[in-house]
Amino acid sequence: MKTGGHLIVECLEAQGVERIFCVPGESHLDVLDGLHDSTIETIIARHEGGAAMMAEADGKMTGRPGVALVTRGPGATNAACGIHVAAQDSTPMVLLVGQIGRAMRGREAFQEVDYRAFFGSMAKWVDEIDQVDRIPEVISHAWHVAMSGRPGPVVLALPEDMLREASDRLAGPRVDVATPAPAQPDIARALVMLEQAERPIVIAGGSRWTKTDAARLARFAEAWDLPVACSFRRQQLFDPEHPNYAGDVGLGINPALKERIAKSDLVLLIGARFSENPSQGFTLFDIPAPRQRLIHVHPGAEELGRVYVPDIPVNAVPGTFLTAILESTPQRVAGAHWPWARQTVAAHRDYLEWTERLPAGAGKVTMSATVSHMREALPRDTILTNGAGNYAIWLHRFYRYGGFGTQLAPTSGSMGYGLPAAVAASLRYRDRTVVCLAGDGCFQMTMAEFGTAVQSGARMILLVCDNATYGTIRMHQERNYPGRAKATHLANPDFAALARSYGANAITVSEDSAFPDALAQARIHPGVTLIHLRLDPRDLSPTMRLPA
Repeated sequence: MKTGGHLIVECLEAQGVERIFCVPGESHLDVLDGLHDSTIETIIARHEGGAAMMAEADGKMTGRPGVALVTRGPGATNAACGIHVAAQDSTPMVLLVGQIGRAMRGREAFQEVDYRAFFGSMAKWVDEIDQVDRIPEVISHAWHVAMSGRPGPVVLALPEDMLREASDRLAGPRVDVATPAPAQPDIARALVMLEQAERPIVIAGGSRWTKTDAARLARFAEAWDLPVACSFRRQQLFDPEHPNYAGDVGLGINPALKERIAKSDLVLLIGARFSENPSQGFTLFDIPAPRQRLIHVHPGAEELGRVYVPDIPVNAVPGTFLTAILESTPQRVAGAHWPWARQTVAAHRDYLEWTERLPAGAGKVTMSATVSHMREALPRDTILTNGAGNYAIWLHRFYRYGGFGTQLAPTSGSMGYGLPAAVAASLRYRDRTVVCLAGDGCFQMTMAEFGTAVQSGARMILLVCDNATYGTIRMHQERNYPGRAKATHLANPDFAALARSYGANAITVSEDSAFPDALAQARIHPGVTLIHLRLDPRDLSPTMRLPA
């Protein structure tokens, strides 16, 4: 016999969970006791929002649910920001939440929350385990729901009295979910549509990709001479140095790429939902019937036709679709090209022109010089993380991601994401360079997790881009209410001194010429290094500068 809390841990072990991100609470003490002798590494976060974001980032990297454990009431509501990221980014994740005793429900007991009501519009599934013997069944179902179709977050509430009850049940088997594949008639129709096109383009995004799938996408593009663009914050899906790469479809899109998509006669949308940011406010495609012919490939059948009615809806994960269409692609005579091949060359040339030269920045320290040096100095497999803010525009536009598994960024636009994501990445890939870019406002959203990074033994580099401003909001104010800035100035601490107080390495950069040496020192440091970039607040974006 074992307690419910220990059975929960056994079930997590059976699912291959390697680490759990938690903030301890009295409502799940028996789970903590089960973790005491477990092979699962327990990472102690400082805030439930940070723990949830770490779990979400872990799920992004592995394709299996990242797991967070938080306490009831305010602990669960704090974790909601990570659940929202997982929902909008289509990331598998499981949030385990302590709950009040079953006999007290409905009385507004201490920290009581109806989790089905609270998380119902964000999570794929919310449940409360009332019977200890059903723990293996519910955990198994949670893993199925989180990974199947369009992945997403699952929330399980664990009544504290249930966790103390005894059970003789065994953990269920490891869950692997179905990989929907395209029907052969749809592949045949897609090939005909491709052959008839004059201005086709591929847009890749979403989740349920693997490194092998990204390689298949490159082979598909080469076989058909197709230009490939990546959806918002999904640049890792296609090598930017590849001659078929056309750029990213997100905030601050290259006008030439935007026009190319608008004028295309066939769009292959693979894996992505094409929501507000990549669609440029739902303007690139008409709704519900796009002007362009559309082949939409998505693992969630419910997403096909939800916003855009495709000519060919394909319920498949990216890998099965690409495998099937490559197998059916006709052999081409050596040296022959499709009629649109020159357009693909032009698309890559447009990308290079848009990203090669960084604009001169204002002040002694600039994002232009920072990202330019990172592009030259960092290893190709470096993992870059970021949250939200104008500082990320330089990263997404000018940095050349090294391929699959090098980007962790929230399509939901959540501030504070970069630091927790970097903690998760550095623990999962201890032999790789991990660099987090965070604006001063973004960093302070989850700044407490700097302590988690140090305590957990993470090895990472954190660039704090400090312009003492909520830059994105200031940019919008200047566009819409010029000269009337309000609530955007930040009185910041000495971030380097803060890092040293945790026992971390810290370097303050006060001029561009000092950054290369600072990055070189950070790369050889065995632990956490914070580089404090003192930026000029006039540089609001690569294309917008405030007057002196």
